[in-house]
Amino acid sequence: MKSFDGKALFLDRSDINTDEIIPAKYLTEISREMLAPYLLEDLDLEEFDHTMDITGKKVVVTRANFGCGSSREHAPWALEANGIHMVIAESFARIFRQNMFNCGMLAIELPKDVIKDLFLTFAGRDTNVQTDLNEATLTFSADGQSRTVPFTLSGFDADLITAGGWVEFADTNY
Repeated sequence: MKSFDGKALFLDRSDINTDEIIPAKYLTEISREMLAPYLLEDLDLEEFDHTMDITGKKVVVTRANFGCGSSREHAPWALEANGIHMVIAESFARIFRQNMFNCGMLAIELPKDVIKDLFLTFAGRDTNVQTDLNEATLTFSADGQSRTVPFTLSGFDADLITAGGWVEFADTNY
């Protein structure tokens, strides 16, 4: 099972699509690792520099409809190649969300007001996220402030996470 704890990257925009997550011109790369330098290369977001801001981050916190656009697995792969195993958002494009779980990664949906509070409290700070899968909670902390928020995970999604992804789940169950 992957680690879901670490420093957070706040991307304050809805509708970040798969072409912005990993541009189509890199889809011919033959390994996930080859995608790593290009993660979020085409994301046009004020004060965001993909060459500097991703380094050391393990969690993405964003707004609604993350991963919309093409149904490519390369988008979660590019996140994974950078050590990012969890995205927290108001909502996800359905196929992107399932691709995350199929890769053994977390796509956590939180209510809009909770996401808004997390941005107001923690964006722009050196924020750490701790994940407790047994209690289904996320704890955000920065500069002496912390906030613990609950999340829900279906039984099947939890099984995929525990197994490490769809292939590993299928290997042990079929």
